[in-house]
Amino acid sequence: MGHPFPIREIARQAGLSEATVDRVLNGRGGVRESTAREVRQAIADLDRQRTQVRLVGRTFMVDIVMQAPERFTTAVRAALEAELPSLRPAVLRSRFHFRETGPAGELVRTLDRIARRGSQGVILKAPDVPEVTAAVGRLEAAGVPVVTLVTDLPASARRAYVGIDDRAAGATAAYLMGQWLGERPGNILTSLSSGFFRNEEEREMGFRSAMRARHPERTLVEIAEGQGLDATQYDLVRAALERDPDIRAVYSIGGGNIATLRAFDDLGRDCAVFVAHDLDHDNTRLLREHRLSAVLHHDLRQDVREACHTVMRAHDALPPAGPSLPSAIQVVTPYNMPPQAAV
Repeated sequence: MGHPFPIREIARQAGLSEATVDRVLNGRGGVRESTAREVRQAIADLDRQRTQVRLVGRTFMVDIVMQAPERFTTAVRAALEAELPSLRPAVLRSRFHFRETGPAGELVRTLDRIARRGSQGVILKAPDVPEVTAAVGRLEAAGVPVVTLVTDLPASARRAYVGIDDRAAGATAAYLMGQWLGERPGNILTSLSSGFFRNEEEREMGFRSAMRARHPERTLVEIAEGQGLDATQYDLVRAALERDPDIRAVYSIGGGNIATLRAFDDLGRDCAVFVAHDLDHDNTRLLREHRLSAVLHHDLRQDVREACHTVMRAHDALPPAGPSLPSAIQVVTPYNMPPQAAV
């Protein structure tokens, strides 16, 4: 397992003892395969972050904990690592704890492990449930500042939330939907990955409120708990389309848009208007193919930069600042895609 990094750096990155890392690197046995994977992942993370590792400056080890589809966590990882040079002369090192779905208890165990072993900060995307809120309180009590990213835990002890105003985003989607549907008949499918994410709940409330005020004649058909994963999303969308022959448009709050469009195609149904969130790899391709009408996007690099700055301020490494403003909501169509959009 060739690499240029000292065992001490690998152990810190992986959150393991130096002795355990040494056993893995030298193939001495007595180590679980899951632990060996953690060591390999730590080396891969260090390799991607190698331009920062040798910089002279204060070092911050930050844990990124997220429950989200792989396409989104990949975008977050890329955004963070692209921002590392902008944090100089400070050195920010990151450990990633990503999962697509699972019980809240597993997420809580991850947060509690971080509290026990120590960290300079946690950037968190998690469902808004009491056990996660309690785990955030334990992290803060242990001196680990927590910043919520893209979805908030407002009842928790977190230091700050970084992301868009989700109610405004939902209302924006309703405005676009009303303008583009015009006088054409049809019901609107609203799709959430889970009812436990605060950002999705607020987008849905903003959308419903604006539609009720501007287009009370429209029927909204809700599906949820697809987790943004293609297999479950396809089944949910197909069942909804089979039950309701009048669905003609989609507001996708939680993702899984390739599967949603496949369900329309397989049933020979037309989707007249499709508004989605986040310019990830899938949505970029769908937008270029004109399968999506618009994507409500925000600058993820700016968001992770602000999250890192918040962690650094918690350690008095930057001057205090007032509350951060919500990220700007960008309405992206096939004709105004940003140059840095995924390819």
